[in-house]
Amino acid sequence: MLFKNNYKNFNSSWINKIDSGENPNSQDLLDHLDLIHDRHAGFTEKIATSCCDVHGKNSYELLLDTIDPSSHSDILDLACGSGVLLEYCNKRFPFNLKLSGVDMNDNELKLARIRLLNKDIDFFNAKAQKLNFIKDSSKDVIFCHWALTLMDPIIPVLKTIKRILKNHGIFSAIVDGDSNSAKGYSEINDIIYKYVQKIFPNYGLLELGDPRVRSLKTLNELVKMVFDDCAIKITPHVLTFKETPKVLAKDVSRFFYASLVLSSKHYQILVSELENYFNKSSVNGLSEFNLPVNRLIVEKSSKLYFLNK
Repeated sequence: MLFKNNYKNFNSSWINKIDSGENPNSQDLLDHLDLIHDRHAGFTEKIATSCCDVHGKNSYELLLDTIDPSSHSDILDLACGSGVLLEYCNKRFPFNLKLSGVDMNDNELKLARIRLLNKDIDFFNAKAQKLNFIKDSSKDVIFCHWALTLMDPIIPVLKTIKRILKNHGIFSAIVDGDSNSAKGYSEINDIIYKYVQKIFPNYGLLELGDPRVRSLKTLNELVKMVFDDCAIKITPHVLTFKETPKVLAKDVSRFFYASLVLSSKHYQILVSELENYFNKSSVNGLSEFNLPVNRLIVEKSSKLYFLNK
């Protein structure tokens, strides 16, 4: 097969099944994501910290805004990755919070421990579906920054979050937004996926994780299935990063999981294609990348329900 001839350097069961026309299972997905994060730990940091809304807030800061230091003290970052959100928490609330992070990838946790060296923060290597070591109703706030999109099966994750969240506790997550709501995002997505599909013709036919998380309407329905008696709020945001075409092409490409299955040779070709795209729209040497996101906020055990569109 084309993949086996040219891409032995990325040999996950998920890719192999996609390549052969089979349907990968949830364990294949976990193995695939684990392999990517082993090789590219911390790869989402640059775009996530650089893309900001009209008020200058990035996606980490949008989550931090849901903390009330007068009533929240015990914070869990679920799928904490390299620890960026926990670092933001520690800087904004250095004395008030008990912080902990969970991630399934050792390399990401290594970066987190280095980033937060000598800070009183607990880290755990575990999957989001298996948090039996965390007590019921023990967390004031649970964050999940961009990982909910990738979790499958998702219902056990949501049930676990509800179990360990205190009454009137907050679950807050950043997930993918509507691609058509951010100028140029669909075009960039198409450039990346069309190029990857030259190598893996079936790549993209099956999305990573549960596709219901990627739509405001279906995300709302999904969350209501578990948090049926809770206050739910979903708000769309567009985050923007302005830089030179060369910098944008490199940083944006690394934000997409699809680009990370390429060999270094073909990855550089993709970066060149993206640079050409950004050059066409540059003004005074700068172009922009617009990133659509939804912020989900759930308050446990409240009868109030609302959905912002």
